Amino acid sequence: MAKAIWNDQVIAESDQVELVEGNVYFPPDAVKREFLKPSGTSTHCPWKGDASYFTLIVDGKENADAAWHYPAPFDKAAHIKDHVAFWKGVVVEQ
Repeated sequence: MAKAIWNDQVIAESDQVELVEGNVYFPPDAVKREFLKPSGTSTHCPWKGDASYFTLIVDGKENADAAWHYPAPFDKAAHIKDHVAFWKGVVVEQ
């Protein structure tokens, strides 16, 4: 069972994750959306497409752009559509 933890709170948890380029992508229904706030940040990957970011908010603390997802990935990355990955201090246990 993979878990994403930040500020002593489990943000996502699933036994059906996707591993892409060393990042663990959690399926949409495994993520506790109450801790995510959409961010205006986006990036582009030549083979995955455009990523949109979230800021994590737990117990009043914010971690800007600490999560991302691909809402409309290119065909090669279709298996991670809307899956969420984490970084910036978020601990992902597998």
